[in-house]
Amino acid sequence: MSPGKLKKPLLALNRIIGHSTAKNHMSKPKIGDIDQLNDERAKKNIRKVQEKRAKEYQLQEEKRLAPVRRSDEEKKYHEADGPEIAKRYGTQEEEALAPAKSLQALVNDYQNVGKTVSFRARIHHVRAMSAKLAFVVFRDQIETVQGVLSVRDGVVSENFVRWAEHITAESFVHVEGKLQQPPEEIKGCTVHNVEVLIESMHLVVPIDEHLPVDVHSIDHVEMDNETHQLESLASTRVRVSNRIAFLRTPTAQSIFRINAGICSIFRRYLEDKGFIEIHTPKLQPAATESGAEVFKVNYFGRNAFLAQSPQLAKQMSISADFGRVFEIGPVFRAEDSNTHRHLTEYTGMDLEMAIEEDYHEAMHIIDGMMKEIFKGIYGKYRKEIEIIKTRFPHEDLVWLPETPIIPFKDAIKLLNDSGWTDDHGKPASETEDLSTRAEIQLGKVIKEKYKTDYYIIDKFPSSVRPFYTHLDPEDDRFTNSFDIFLRGQEITTGGQRIHRPHLLEERMKKAGIEPLGMQEYLQGFEYGVLPHAGCGIGLERMVFLLLNLGDIRNASLYPRDPKSLPETKEITGRLPHPEADTIKYAYDYDQGETGLELPPIEKLIVNYGDATNTSWLDDRYHVWRHEQTGAAIGYAEDNGYALVMGNPLCDPRQYQLVIRAFLTDMRNRKDLRPLWLLVSSDVEEILGSKLGWRSLSCVAEERVSVDSAKKVAKKERQAEEAGVTIHEVPIGEPVPDHIREKCDKRIQDWKDNRKGKRQVHITEVRPWVDMEHRRYLWAEDKDGEIAAMCVLARLSPANGYQIKFALDFPGSPNGTIEALISAAIQMLAKAGVRNVTFGAGALPEMVTGGHLNGMRAKILSHTYKTICQQLKLVNKSEFREKFGARNDLVYICYPFMGMGVSGVRTLIKFFEDEM
Repeated sequence: MSPGKLKKPLLALNRIIGHSTAKNHMSKPKIGDIDQLNDERAKKNIRKVQEKRAKEYQLQEEKRLAPVRRSDEEKKYHEADGPEIAKRYGTQEEEALAPAKSLQALVNDYQNVGKTVSFRARIHHVRAMSAKLAFVVFRDQIETVQGVLSVRDGVVSENFVRWAEHITAESFVHVEGKLQQPPEEIKGCTVHNVEVLIESMHLVVPIDEHLPVDVHSIDHVEMDNETHQLESLASTRVRVSNRIAFLRTPTAQSIFRINAGICSIFRRYLEDKGFIEIHTPKLQPAATESGAEVFKVNYFGRNAFLAQSPQLAKQMSISADFGRVFEIGPVFRAEDSNTHRHLTEYTGMDLEMAIEEDYHEAMHIIDGMMKEIFKGIYGKYRKEIEIIKTRFPHEDLVWLPETPIIPFKDAIKLLNDSGWTDDHGKPASETEDLSTRAEIQLGKVIKEKYKTDYYIIDKFPSSVRPFYTHLDPEDDRFTNSFDIFLRGQEITTGGQRIHRPHLLEERMKKAGIEPLGMQEYLQGFEYGVLPHAGCGIGLERMVFLLLNLGDIRNASLYPRDPKSLPETKEITGRLPHPEADTIKYAYDYDQGETGLELPPIEKLIVNYGDATNTSWLDDRYHVWRHEQTGAAIGYAEDNGYALVMGNPLCDPRQYQLVIRAFLTDMRNRKDLRPLWLLVSSDVEEILGSKLGWRSLSCVAEERVSVDSAKKVAKKERQAEEAGVTIHEVPIGEPVPDHIREKCDKRIQDWKDNRKGKRQVHITEVRPWVDMEHRRYLWAEDKDGEIAAMCVLARLSPANGYQIKFALDFPGSPNGTIEALISAAIQMLAKAGVRNVTFGAGALPEMVTGGHLNGMRAKILSHTYKTICQQLKLVNKSEFREKFGARNDLVYICYPFMGMGVSGVRTLIKFFEDEM
């Protein structure tokens, strides 16, 4: 397009931006009151951040130096002690571990008392008594054992004792010593009647920093002076947040041994009864019980749901003539409930079986299985139960040889006769479910009457059962279903299922479930299925109630509730280049640190940058540096303007400080008129609210969320059929010289092919810049000729990578560039990168920002649309939409009277290039 054709829209743009004619386009712009950026509150907040960051780096430095200090200290001690004692303690350098027996097995065999033993264990706690005596508590899964380290001639020195005192808890040590009977019972360990007289101890897996919450503390309980009950010093939330620490405790180790034991007995009992173990899919085509309690997932562009239970698959297996089936597997419930008894994911122990006469056949098998579990757990895991009781006190479960089976109506009568009412003063209803409070009260009533913690309530109301539950033929207000209770709370629901397809379809419609979405399920019943019944048991709830754990999260290995999986926030400690942290640099500068060097631009881009910032590496940009923070701002000088590109490279909390210094410098030293381009909403807000600048957006960062990137299967298939192959350079390896030469030749071919075509761009094609932070992929045709090239530039952790260059070379087979970009996105996904951006792309219509509105904004928008269409600015964006690119607006900001016709011409001249 010739420059003449742009004359009218440019003149119109000039008039509405702030100039009546083209003659006064060089008037001094009103940058605004820069002192407004001198915000004391912001400075105070930054100082707090700096101090916090300094402490973080100090801790990191201490962690880094810990092995060095430990080595120096050991060397000093060893030199003082001489070789005979020195060889008895210290850090083991070899990777291979010396043979060692289980500490648990050694201390639980009383015949080992008096013998010298060798074992490996964690340091649970060290208690120094004097310069010559320390007690070292060792931990091996459920056992904690006291070790005595006392000074003895030729065996243990004071240096040995001092060295042991400084071992960080949770380190692994290899110990040799003599098992002996202590002078009195040891109350602070699980093993009370045996201790280890330590003769040698070597650190085999050192820990260089203390855990946020150590295992000794998270498992500690104290007696409450008022209630006289044991109370844990660590809350449930602390135990969940520091899960590894909690799982290391003898208490947790015991809980999950019992957890495993229940599964083992469940499996063995059912196999003995002729059941087959199955494994059902957890992705379902429709919600099976209640749409409000189901997790929806994207299944290749279609809706799917995480299974609320394996119920439907179990029934389909009965239809497939498996006869009797069971499963142990995950169950998902999207209940936004943060109670002590609910999880969003738990382990279900489910069974289903064909029945002949009555659903009570299944009930009796389930009842027998439950009592077999109780018997097995109390018989095999008595030590673990006693350990758990020291932290979660409770009485052993009481159950009867013949389990009480109470009809729901009778249970309600028992409850109401006890005087129970709900929060509104109403008695329990025969046709409504029991609340948790009602269940607990009923449990107390039944315990008093029947002397049992374990019982069954039969014939539950139909209003509280899923659509597939068989109705009671004598009273359809109730069902052929039951609940099993433990310590006054329900642990399993079971019953007979509807097996006649027309009845099932009727019940589905009444429950608001569309039968069309459940055809596979219904088909099994249309093909004929025997009457059947079964149940689903929540493993975690069973463990939680059996052991009186107070909160179901204590019974789940890695509990999931509505507060789990919070959105991850980028934290300073995870900056790819901590040595280029502008917060830390500013702190060191304020502290008068000498020898500070400004962080390299390349590292600042990787810490804080977006796609626009990568253009600063081109020769036509100047990079201004802020001495106080090490921050950087890139700009190009043209026709008296400073064309500033992108956000400042620094921590966002320093934006105001850095922008103020930059604008002051531009005004005083350079006398350049600033036009700030392609900035985020954060910077646009600062320039607009503090300085009164006008802003608009006609450009957006075109980002792709790697997890949801669209497929270009057709194009990929075309490329594959044409014999195109994709290649990449492994991370950390240089691009081979012969590949660089081939790529440079093809880039020149590409440039020659584009001569005469007008381009809008902010960067030059220079693929071999900052190769440390770039990834390279290329496509070859069937003859080995390079057909396309893709260069990925690393950005900040939040922004991921930029597809810096995606060059489709002349003569490439159809689909090559799409296949190459798709391969690049897949490569990033495998590396855990979340986002990728194509860089800035033009919007089809302009969006007005601050201080730009009314008729002026409408005319400007119309003018932009004309320019956009004439220059075909959105062509790239349309291509990028194939991959699911979404627009993240970036802004053009300028001071009042700061961009006349000369400014517009300067911008177009800068962005256009004859290639």
